[in-house]
Amino acid sequence: MDARTHRRPAGTPRALAERAGRRCCLGWDFSTQQVKVVAVDAELNVFYEDSVHFDRDLPEFGTQGGVHVHKDRLTVTSPVLMWVQQHGSVYWKTGASLALSSLSPALPLHQQLQSCFSISDCPIWMDSSTTAQCHQLEAAVGGAQALSCLTGSRAYERFTGNQIAKLFQKNPEAYSHSERISLVSSFAASLFLGGYSPIDYSDGSGMNLLQIQEKVWSQACLDVCAPHLEEKLGSPVPSCSVVGAISSYYVQRYGFPPGCKVVAFTGDNPASLAGMRLEEGDIAVSLGTSDTLFLWLQKPMPALEGHIFCNPVDVQHYMALLCFKNGSLMREKIRDESASCAWNKFSKALQSTEMGNNGNLGFYFDVMEITPEIIGRHRFNAENMEVSAFPGDVEIRALIEGQFMAKRIHAEGLGYRVMPKTKILATGGASHNKDILQVLADVFGAPVYVIDTTSSACVGSAYRAFHGLAGGTGVAFSEVVKSAPQPSLAATPNPGASQVYAALLPRYAALEQRILSMAQKPLE
Repeated sequence: MDARTHRRPAGTPRALAERAGRRCCLGWDFSTQQVKVVAVDAELNVFYEDSVHFDRDLPEFGTQGGVHVHKDRLTVTSPVLMWVQQHGSVYWKTGASLALSSLSPALPLHQQLQSCFSISDCPIWMDSSTTAQCHQLEAAVGGAQALSCLTGSRAYERFTGNQIAKLFQKNPEAYSHSERISLVSSFAASLFLGGYSPIDYSDGSGMNLLQIQEKVWSQACLDVCAPHLEEKLGSPVPSCSVVGAISSYYVQRYGFPPGCKVVAFTGDNPASLAGMRLEEGDIAVSLGTSDTLFLWLQKPMPALEGHIFCNPVDVQHYMALLCFKNGSLMREKIRDESASCAWNKFSKALQSTEMGNNGNLGFYFDVMEITPEIIGRHRFNAENMEVSAFPGDVEIRALIEGQFMAKRIHAEGLGYRVMPKTKILATGGASHNKDILQVLADVFGAPVYVIDTTSSACVGSAYRAFHGLAGGTGVAFSEVVKSAPQPSLAATPNPGASQVYAALLPRYAALEQRILSMAQKPLE
């Protein structure tokens, strides 16, 4: 959107819409390393996309991987004028609202906004320098579990409330000169509006500040972080809210139609849930370097692990997020060790071994896992005796079954339940392996579909825009997106799978607890 971008869109938004022959919505993804946009027509087909890569296209900001890593290796920031990532915060200086509302179409944004921020380099999701503030917040509300029940997560260093608390403690002058604090999502929406956009419920859930049940700011959390914080944040709104019409700046400079509306921006994970078109009881599994689960929940059970967010497409429901660090890299290591570096041999091992692996269970964490906090490899035979090694084929099945059983166990710990209509949407590199997906279907007892989600956050943002324009909370999101491209069925549970894993899942959970307790046992 900044005039300094080195590649300009092939035509104005009006021209793009006319080329499509109908109304369209734009979906934006402000990520760590780039800004990406897609245009989606009324039939929900993507007909245009473009991106600006920060390191390559905006070298004047001197970023590496889109960020500045400070000397302490804990503080990680991004220049506001370049754009930043989710779980980032933007501090608008007193008087910035006047500059936003009176932008000149003759000048690029960065020239008019450079003096509008109290902090020019803002903390982002990679920052881990707020451990002290996290401890303060948890202590003030009765502990980590109490905070999780209130806000959906225990205190996390990257979450915005703790970042605000650090700013207030370390730089009170900058805080006092901030008239508004935005998330990256509401910051981006503000640029399009020419005025401050409210924070939406879903992205607001990732701040350790929002009461996810009542959907209002927690006064107790606000008071711990900084004074007068509620007025600096503004009131949160449903994620499908139309927050206003586009600024005349974009009409005059870029050719947006004057009637163009802005729907509340949200976080990348909630936008991906919309892009994958999850429904109640569904689960999305991203099988990448790290494995990530998105869950649609009706009755959440906040815990010390994972995150609960307000659902971006249904104000009555919730979504959960779980991340597992030992994903594809672990699968590749076991492939190299047990299948001669060949995926076809890896697949044959899964085909030649039985569901349940004759009772053999394995835990494979070469780096400290997030969920659960375990490191090392642990193998157990059918009698729950720990053994030092498995045959190659058994090792491969133990890895894949173990990864998916852990995902199901921890998803159920957050309130997830398999329903008769449940479907699993798989994406990421390992989703191309049908034998891995077969194990996923068997362990969860639900059909697995594959979907092209390379731009899920972007596409989901455009879908959400159509939803907001169609009436938001008064219209089912599923109705709005029913004509979107359908995912493809990749695997269905084998007969007898539910009985096999009904017996194995509690065993796996108990062994996980055994490993955890041994890891926490003090040395004599």
